Amino acid sequence: MRIFLKYFFTFVFSIILLGIVFAYLPVKAQDASKLTQLSEEIQKYENELKRLGAEKSTLSNQIAQYDAQIKLTTLKISQTEARILLLGGRIDRLQGSLDSLKDAFVIRANQTYKMSRFSEPYLLLFTSPNLEGTVSSFHYLKRIQEADRSLLDKLKVAQEAYLEEKSTQEELQNQLESQKRSLASQKSAKTRLLEQTKNDEIKYQQLLSQARSEFEAIQAIIAGKGQESEVGHVNEGDRIASIIQGASCNSSGDHLHFIIGQGGTVLNPFSYLRSGVSYENCSGSSCGSGDGDAFNPSGSWNWPINEQISFSQGFGSTWAVRNTWVGRVYNFHNGIDIDSNSSATVKAVRGGTLYRGSYAGSGGCRLRYVRVNHDENDLETYYLHINY
Repeated sequence: MRIFLKYFFTFVFSIILLGIVFAYLPVKAQDASKLTQLSEEIQKYENELKRLGAEKSTLSNQIAQYDAQIKLTTLKISQTEARILLLGGRIDRLQGSLDSLKDAFVIRANQTYKMSRFSEPYLLLFTSPNLEGTVSSFHYLKRIQEADRSLLDKLKVAQEAYLEEKSTQEELQNQLESQKRSLASQKSAKTRLLEQTKNDEIKYQQLLSQARSEFEAIQAIIAGKGQESEVGHVNEGDRIASIIQGASCNSSGDHLHFIIGQGGTVLNPFSYLRSGVSYENCSGSSCGSGDGDAFNPSGSWNWPINEQISFSQGFGSTWAVRNTWVGRVYNFHNGIDIDSNSSATVKAVRGGTLYRGSYAGSGGCRLRYVRVNHDENDLETYYLHINY
């Protein structure tokens, strides 16, 4: 009996030790070397992007930034794929260890149950030839029961590690998909730039100049520096202007730049405009591409234009800011750019006092707008690139 218990005790702990070691095998040297190499390459291109960003904005510089960003994202994709591959092997090892621990636990539980039935102290007194044998058998049974508890704890730890690794794998997979979308956006942005400029430095500088002039004008209008005249009180839904069709002051295409302000601070229009409207999202690399700005209105206001809404840029750090040359001009979009696929009419989103205004900036043209000083909460709305 004593010999059997000794061998059984040693055998089971060998299984446990083997499972734990097998699960936590170190990463192969070549795999670690690959990850290190990728990290060094990523750091190299991140430094290159910082250097290019500090230089004068030229077309060749912008293209070089696109190329560096595309290479950087490609490297990050390779890094994520390598991490997923390594993690997959680790998960397989953890699964094997978990299975071994489960099998060992089942065997131990069955054997312990059988032995415990015949190892009650009073039975051991009758079945053992002497008192020393009784004490020894009882001692080994207690050690096995303690080992059972230890094995159960290790099983729980292995299960938790397995679930944690699986969760990390899912996060990496989501990260990989996001990186692939970013890569597609960056390639599309480079293609769009070349199409807009025809690879001509003069045209590129014109685009930058227009964007700077528009940005300066909008900032001045919000600061109250536009030339305005009061029209009178308007109600919600009243026509107050119409969107200019085609190019306008510092703008290459028709759109309404819609801003909500309060005390000189701009607010997110999506916090006020209602959801449930028909729209087309064209704020990314292309219409419906899925990589653009979030269209997530959550308020109660009616929209200033009729449906269907064509959405070309959101509020804040937008796709255009992150992926195109406009990021050289501003890093925060203070309104939303929208258009209507059915009508050029612009309507007041709430009742208030209507003002017509314009601002002449460095671009040599006057940017027209209307402003409504609303009857509630000291809110103001601005409607730019319009005719009265």
